[in-house]
Amino acid sequence: MAAPDLDDPVPSPCVSVCKLDMATRLCLGCRRHIDEIRLWTKMTAAEKRAVWARLEERAAADP
Repeated sequence: MAAPDLDDPVPSPCVSVCKLDMATRLCLGCRRHIDEIRLWTKMTAAEKRAVWARLEERAAADP
């Protein structure tokens, strides 16, 4: 199996449940921070993969 190309498109984590927690400024649907949402289309593939890694950490930290 070939390793993914670092420039391959990275899918958006959006799940169409767009509600912002005003205390944390995280979306309750995808868990992205408002700045991660705002900048998504301007991010490089590497930056998007870093967001995905943070989302996994946030999901693991949720009770």
